[in-house]
Amino acid sequence: MARLFKREPERRKGLWKRVVDLALTDVRVAAKGMDHESLEELEERLLAADFGVNATLRLVGRVEDAARRGTARGRTALRDTLRAEVRAILSGGRESHLAAADAPPTVYLIVGVNGTGKTTSVAKLAHYLHREGRSVMVAAADTFRAGAVEQLELWARRAGADFIRGQQGGDPASVAFDAIEAAVARGTEVLLIDTAGRLHTNRSLMEELKKIDRVVRRRLEGAPHETLLVLDATVGQNGVRQLESFRQAVEVSGIILAKLDSSARGGIVVALEEEQGVPVKLVGVGEGLDDLETFDAEAFLDGVFTDA
Repeated sequence: MARLFKREPERRKGLWKRVVDLALTDVRVAAKGMDHESLEELEERLLAADFGVNATLRLVGRVEDAARRGTARGRTALRDTLRAEVRAILSGGRESHLAAADAPPTVYLIVGVNGTGKTTSVAKLAHYLHREGRSVMVAAADTFRAGAVEQLELWARRAGADFIRGQQGGDPASVAFDAIEAAVARGTEVLLIDTAGRLHTNRSLMEELKKIDRVVRRRLEGAPHETLLVLDATVGQNGVRQLESFRQAVEVSGIILAKLDSSARGGIVVALEEEQGVPVKLVGVGEGLDDLETFDAEAFLDGVFTDA
């Protein structure tokens, strides 16, 4: 399968450089530090790269403060100042690794709007976990879109995972309950519950999601161990709004950032953390089953702030 780049470190660095591309070396830096015009240009570049208003103001303010103290003179100092502040943002949220239960099954509830790449992200995650040697079950709690369920079943089988579906038009919460029962009985290590794609503005569907979450919590103590929201990396700041809405219904613990290879602007990673305190845990970088990776903050920093 073709990968974005040949060697892993270079590929990861190149990916983030491509999807953020701040081109900081082009920002005009006055001899004695950042001047007003340079700060405005930096602000524009950060906003264009989807860092969001909050993170952009924080970063520009940090640079302005450093310039005032004489510690941000020249492009290298500018880059180092920004890198340190972005690292502080990315390290300020919750754990970035996927949670695991003390005893199986570990349950991940997958949520998101239509068209984000949620179904394929579930399949990629199943494959990712299967490659690590864990037994995986995928439950399709979308009981209305038969085509989507069939597609997910096909992907799940390819990923080496067991699959459970509900009756057409049935109660999605019942599917989640039955899936936990099956996972417990079979000793499955990880259960992925894929919920139907829903607009974050649809109140009735968000209430349905709340019900699924309640049933999962009642059936298995500690579950769901992760509630992962799949976001389309290409939608920019709308992703922050989606996260905000879904957090009103369920406790979103992490983000799967899909379609990062499709002309995305990767500053959204920083915006999500700064505005909502929810970390990006996984990133989708292609269409194949292998094209899902854990988010590496240092690779992100290297790609954005290292020359080459």
